[in-house]
Amino acid sequence: MKGHDHDEEEHHRREMRPLKALVSLDEALNQLMRLAMPIARTERVPLLEALHRVAAKDVVSGIDVPLADRAAMDGYAVRAADTFRAGRFRPAEMRRIETLYADSVPTKRVTKGTCVEVATGSTVPKGADAVVMVEDTEREGNVVRVNAPVHPGENVSPRGEDIKKGETVVRAGEVLSPAKIGAIAAVGQTDLEVYAKPEVAILTTGDEVIPPGQPIRPGQVYDINAHTMASVVGEVGGEPVLLGRVPDRLAALKAAIRKALAYDVVVFSGGSSVGEKDMILDVLQAMGEVRFHGVAVKPGKPTVLGVVDGKPVLGMPGYPTSCLSNCYMMLAPMLRKMARLPPASGKVVELPLSRRIVSSVGRVEFHTVRVDSSAAVPAYKESGAITSMAHADGYIEIPANVDLVEKGETVRVVLF
Repeated sequence: MKGHDHDEEEHHRREMRPLKALVSLDEALNQLMRLAMPIARTERVPLLEALHRVAAKDVVSGIDVPLADRAAMDGYAVRAADTFRAGRFRPAEMRRIETLYADSVPTKRVTKGTCVEVATGSTVPKGADAVVMVEDTEREGNVVRVNAPVHPGENVSPRGEDIKKGETVVRAGEVLSPAKIGAIAAVGQTDLEVYAKPEVAILTTGDEVIPPGQPIRPGQVYDINAHTMASVVGEVGGEPVLLGRVPDRLAALKAAIRKALAYDVVVFSGGSSVGEKDMILDVLQAMGEVRFHGVAVKPGKPTVLGVVDGKPVLGMPGYPTSCLSNCYMMLAPMLRKMARLPPASGKVVELPLSRRIVSSVGRVEFHTVRVDSSAAVPAYKESGAITSMAHADGYIEIPANVDLVEKGETVRVVLF
């Protein structure tokens, strides 16, 4: 009897339409984030290629920055004690013994009653402990009159003030900003170790899809999705690898996924809508497992997540707007975690809606909008129209329990 129940259950499982059991967007994201293992591979990159990469090792300075005490102003390096009684009506008189530029090395020592002319950045000569600003002096030949006192250390950047030898300039795990790259350059380093980018294999299904650049005929469409997906991957710290179109045949799809498993994530578009030549579920079930097939979100419902050899295989909808929307909502957060980047913080503006939007209860809806004359103007056309997003400035999220957003209602627009 038990065996009979098991057979019936197996038959029922095979016959079920997976899109009937939609998972929520939150559940889909949870599943994806559980699979998002931060990349452990590292590589050395030149400093000029390190922007927005993640440091894999601490960068420790081998030098003091600056290497010596430097003048922080144009003026005269002096012994501060020689200026203590100086005033406009009783200037301290000194003899200039040398003139330095920013790259000059001092050759003379400042002694009582002498000074050295310095430029901002000049090494402060021995014997001097302060710099008098040029504005507080008058000079005739080599005679310099100082009209204001300075205290020891005034207008001097001491050795190691910026970075001390042995100090950690950048810590492992930090995202490299222009300022951090500047700090690494300041200690003389030309390259550094960073975490490798997650490599994302991008496949396109559909016999009607052709690469841009080829002649097109009715019944064919150019491959929008591979380009939008690759752009999102690059934007969030990943490395896109375009593997081209896969013929709509079971053996070809299996072979393509096997090849793509050399990378960290496999993403393809098309092939997961009800009613299409739908083979992806069969392929994923044969090669691994299906975690979900169908997400309660619009646009982007026909989305499939499988796991093959421990690697996530994400099937995006074929419609360009749905595909791109899901890349932002699902693929991007996953890749940011894999790339060790912090979660994205989108800029949000609150604006009145220019016309009402009718929504479907039971699933989250994302509507693209233009920001026009201080209002949010719906820009969505239909799932196949890439201009729904290309001509939009951002999107609004309509929760699953809301069926109508009235004209004039204030909405939160997340800007692209």
